[in-house]
Amino acid sequence: MTDNNAHARQILASTSYVVLATADADGSPWATPVWFAAEGLDRLFWVSWPGSRHSLLVEQRPQIALTVFDSTVVPNNGAAFYATARAQQCPDDQLDHGLEVLNRRSLAQNLGGFTRERLTAAARLRLYVAEISDAWVLDQDAEVDQRAPVPR
Repeated sequence: MTDNNAHARQILASTSYVVLATADADGSPWATPVWFAAEGLDRLFWVSWPGSRHSLLVEQRPQIALTVFDSTVVPNNGAAFYATARAQQCPDDQLDHGLEVLNRRSLAQNLGGFTRERLTAAARLRLYVAEISDAWVLDQDAEVDQRAPVPR
């Protein structure tokens, strides 16, 4: 039997992009891939322009869904992490902590680091955070496409 918690952590550690599923006030959906850094199974951080469609939708309706998966594997060999979350621009009092999480991953991938100056004031980009409510993985023990809850 698969340890879903460990499996979820492995997916988040080995995958660079999350697909954010957002919607406007009327429920019209929009999906966007963004590079991310995870803090365990509790939070995902990413950097975006506040004027992008997904960022504007997060401002209108912070409830989102997200999926992390390896799109390079052949069918029937996939692994995926799914979650519902509440997203927002990272509050100023959490920005330094969010930068630590983001930079840990960014530097490990040789992408350079982020500073407060790159994400505040007149800078174009902002740090966003998704606080995960519920999470699932693609059930590795099932013979069909099923989701298994991830205990946190």
